[in-house]
Amino acid sequence: MSINFDERFPSVCDLRERARKRIPGFAFDYLDGGCNEDVNLYRNTAEIRDVELVPQYLVEHHGSHLQTELFGHVYDAPFGIAPVGLQGLMWPKTPEILARAAFEHNIPFILSTVSTSSIETIAEVTEGQTWFQLYHPAEARVRDSIISRVRESGCPVLVILCDVPTFGYRPRDIRNGLALPPKMSLKTFLQIIGKPQWALQTLLAGQPQFETLRPYMPKGLNLRQLGEFMDRTFSGRLNDDKIKQIRDKWPGKLVLKGVASESDAERAINLGIDGIIVSNHGGRQLDAGQSAIKPLSAIATRFGDKITVMMDSGIRSGPDIARTLASGAKFTFLGRAFMYGTAALGSRGGTHTVAILKRQLQQVMEQIGCETTADLPHYLAR
Repeated sequence: MSINFDERFPSVCDLRERARKRIPGFAFDYLDGGCNEDVNLYRNTAEIRDVELVPQYLVEHHGSHLQTELFGHVYDAPFGIAPVGLQGLMWPKTPEILARAAFEHNIPFILSTVSTSSIETIAEVTEGQTWFQLYHPAEARVRDSIISRVRESGCPVLVILCDVPTFGYRPRDIRNGLALPPKMSLKTFLQIIGKPQWALQTLLAGQPQFETLRPYMPKGLNLRQLGEFMDRTFSGRLNDDKIKQIRDKWPGKLVLKGVASESDAERAINLGIDGIIVSNHGGRQLDAGQSAIKPLSAIATRFGDKITVMMDSGIRSGPDIARTLASGAKFTFLGRAFMYGTAALGSRGGTHTVAILKRQLQQVMEQIGCETTADLPHYLAR
């Protein structure tokens, strides 16, 4: 499928700057920020970019191909769209926009439990090809209900989130009094009227809500009440028993997201998990932790033949994708990059971001002489 590429914004950095100017400050802060002092947020990308590739210019080269097989499906590129909460706050209908872009261009889209579109809506957009990320519910009743809805919607992959045993301390969101819908103050009001296009589109679309959770939650929660609801409803700290119960109930592929150590990777294998996403939640949970790329190579080297190893957090470009795959990941996911795309360009943002990443990754692979994404580790500087 051809992609209408907007030459005004040829990089994710351009999309980020456009997004900053186009949406209210409280929405951009939620999207762009990490936790505490944002140390790990910046470390993520910086340490990915410490990875170097070695070109092989004199070898015979027959073209570079981005297609990558994952869980029996051949995707058109080795990257997908990571789950992000409150997506519709950044730009109305963002989950639908990104899910449609992913489906049209044959890459995976992961819907978060706390996004702003329902399982059923996104499954319809993607003809059942979406993945779903589960925040573990405290009540078995809610857990079983959500898993049943995911199964009935035809989703092939269930992703369990393991890196939110407690909610991150995020000063920007605290200062902004973030809530859904936004808590109205003079500051918030001025931010909204200063972004008339965002305000109009939000008015037309209606206030964003946690659509998947609508059957289980009261309406109109402020930041404090939302936190209390999440604390009551979700039990983020996983253990063997919780994972085993989900494994027994879920017939499809099961992925554990948030793995940051070899010991957790080994435990996932022993529990019958099909894949892991090495991640630190985009630097939003543990400022004192490692970057996501730091443990990836050791995990992939030790367990890559036993379980599918993927990675997210800090990836912002095609070269970043190449560096991550060269470091041992079989597949990658990006969250903020795609969110900058929709915040910057609305309904065109998803396909435009796909175009940027594909073009950049294709150029890197052709430059170094790499023909398939599986071969990228051979070009890693040792």
